[in-house]
Amino acid sequence: MTMEATLPGHLQELRRGTVVVASLMVLREPGYGYSLLETLSAAGFEVEANTLYPLLRRLEAQGLLTSEWNTDEARPRKFYRTTEAGNAVTDVLVTEWARLNKAITDLDTTTGSRK
Repeated sequence: MTMEATLPGHLQELRRGTVVVASLMVLREPGYGYSLLETLSAAGFEVEANTLYPLLRRLEAQGLLTSEWNTDEARPRKFYRTTEAGNAVTDVLVTEWARLNKAITDLDTTTGSRK
């Protein structure tokens, strides 16, 4: 197989976990799905709505997010917010991300770039 054939799958795997961490971080302040999509996109996380909304439901089922409907506007919107448990998980994941990033940087420095 060529790199062109396998790279998309590897990139998708790499991005999957980062979107979880980024979503939990952003939703420390209440937000709805579409605004989260915009915030993530502006930060460089390209994620589609058909990926994000199931993720939000899964994180809510895990107790990492809570949601409520805002019906004050003409169009009701579901707002999400990271729970206390979600904040704790986010802190651990961010710490682990920093550790892994340092390990990759150290490996790259130690072994040299093989471009």
